[in-house]
Amino acid sequence: MLDQGIGKRIKVARKLAGLTQEQLAQRNHYSVSTVRAVEQGREPTSMAFAAATASALGVPLEELTGQPYRNLLEEDGGLPGLAELRAIFAEGRYVVPIEPRPLTLLSDDVGQIRILRREDKARQALMRLPDVIRELHGAISIGDSTTAARAHGLLAHAYATATLTTYRFGYTSMAIHSVDRMEDHAARSDDSRLPIYSLIHRGHMLMASASYGLADDMVNRALVMLESEEVDEGTLSLRGAAHLRAAIVNARNWRPDTARDHIDSARVIGEQLGRTTYAYDTSMGPGNVMIHDIAVSLESGDPGRAARDGSKVVLPPDVQATRVGRHWMDIARAWSLEGKPDNALKALQNAKAVAPQQTKLHPNAQETLRAIAEAERRRSNSLANFATWMGMKI
Repeated sequence: MLDQGIGKRIKVARKLAGLTQEQLAQRNHYSVSTVRAVEQGREPTSMAFAAATASALGVPLEELTGQPYRNLLEEDGGLPGLAELRAIFAEGRYVVPIEPRPLTLLSDDVGQIRILRREDKARQALMRLPDVIRELHGAISIGDSTTAARAHGLLAHAYATATLTTYRFGYTSMAIHSVDRMEDHAARSDDSRLPIYSLIHRGHMLMASASYGLADDMVNRALVMLESEEVDEGTLSLRGAAHLRAAIVNARNWRPDTARDHIDSARVIGEQLGRTTYAYDTSMGPGNVMIHDIAVSLESGDPGRAARDGSKVVLPPDVQATRVGRHWMDIARAWSLEGKPDNALKALQNAKAVAPQQTKLHPNAQETLRAIAEAERRRSNSLANFATWMGMKI
C-alpha cells in the first residue's frame, strides 16, 4: 500500500473546503483531468500544481506536501543547527552576538558553507550557519563603519544560504523569514548588487506560493537594476540567474513564449561566461541554462519533449551536484507523465547517484516514485529497493 501522498492530501483539503474537482480546477487553473489524475495518484504532483492548489484552497503548502519529512530527517540524524537558527529568527533585531573572529576567517566560513550546500551537504551547512551568523552580528556591533558594511554583506550571503537550505528541507516559513533578513542586511552592505540578489530570492519565495505575477515583477526589477552595474562576472551571473528564474516563473504562469525568450537571453550570457560561475552562489553557466531549458518544457506542459531532450543532454562537468540531481528528478517526472515508469525510475536512480540527500527529501522525487508504483503492475526489486531507501512503503 502506498504512503499518503500529495494527491490524497489535496483530495482531503478540497473536500474540507467544500469544493468539487471541477471547482478546484477553476481556482487553480489546471484541467479537471489533471486534478483527477493527481488525486488518484496516476500523475506525479508538481510543486507548481501543489503551490497553485494550496493558494486556491487557502492552506499552507506544507499541509499538502507533508513537509518537512521529520521521520526521514530523524532517521538520518536530524538537523543540527535548525533549533538555533529558529532562535535567531525569534530574536529579531536583537540577535545575541558572540565574539567574532576576523572577517577574513568569517568570509572563508561563509564561502565553505555555500559550497557544502551546493555539494548536497545541506545538513553540514545548516549546522555551521548559526554560529557564523552570531559572529557576524558581533562584528557589526564592535566594528567601525567599514567593517560593519562588510559584515552586513556576509550576513546577506549567510541568510541567502539559510533561505535555500531551510526551503530544501521543507521549512518554508523559516525560508521566508530568512529572505527578510537577507534583504535587510543587503541594503546595509557595501555591495550594490546584494539587494538585487535579494530580489531574485524573493522571486523564488513568491513562485513557491504561486504568486507568479509578483515574482515576475521581482526578477524584472532585478534585471533593470543590473543595467546600471559594471558588467563583470558578478553582474553576468546575477543577470543570467534572473533570466532563468523568470523563465520558470513564466512557464508556470502558462506563458511559454516569454519563458523561452528568457532562456534565450540566459543562453547568451552562459556563452559569454563559458563555464559555471558561483559568483553570488548563482551556479550560472551553459549547463544551468540547459537544465532550465528542459524544465521550461516540463513546466509548460510538454513532458514528452522534456523527457526526450533531457535524457539526451550532456551536462558540462562543472555543473553542481544539486543542479544535476534536480535535472534528473525533472526527467523522472516527465517520463512518468509520458507513461514510461521504467525510464522514470532510471532517472530517479541517476538523481540519487549524484545528489542522494536532496533526492531523498524532495517532494518531486517522492511524488514521482508514488506514480511509478501506481503504474507498475508488478513491484520490481529495483522499485522496492528504491522505495525502501526513500523511506516509503509501496
